[in-house]
Amino acid sequence: MNICVFLSAADLDERYTRPAREFAELLGKGGHTLVWGGSDVGLMKVVADGVQEAGGRLVGVSVDFLADTARPNADEMVIARDLAARKALLVEKADAVVIMVGGTGTLDEATEILELKKHGKTQKPVVLLNTAGFYDGLKEQFRRMEDEGFLPLPLTELVFFAEEAVGALAYLEESQGQQ
Repeated sequence: MNICVFLSAADLDERYTRPAREFAELLGKGGHTLVWGGSDVGLMKVVADGVQEAGGRLVGVSVDFLADTARPNADEMVIARDLAARKALLVEKADAVVIMVGGTGTLDEATEILELKKHGKTQKPVVLLNTAGFYDGLKEQFRRMEDEGFLPLPLTELVFFAEEAVGALAYLEESQGQQ
């Protein structure tokens, strides 16, 4: 399975890097391919290292103004012209999406995939990996959106919330009939 991971390129502490590496190792050992923003820095590097070391493939989609941080030894690397094209390519190359910890770019990517699902433009499974409770506030906001009628679909049809790496990957494999 080609699994797109939206996540930060920031250097983060162990409470975020350890679970990210655990997910990456599970992904690689499962024979899956990481589709990610292509960066060879920060949390993006941690995940790419973990996948590659565990035997998985790397498909990166960088963007022209970040091309100097692109991972040199990815199995495939595409340089998009802008962030919108990058997001479209990431989703196009993926069978499923995992949202890990991140900043505004990750939040932008997350809301885009959920909007596509909401409008029936994709049926790809989406997991929000809530490492160290990072997305507790967002989860609460999504529930409020659902409760107050802002979502035309049940929240459970848009996104699966996972607290741990093993649950995230199990959900994706089950959704693709791989268990």
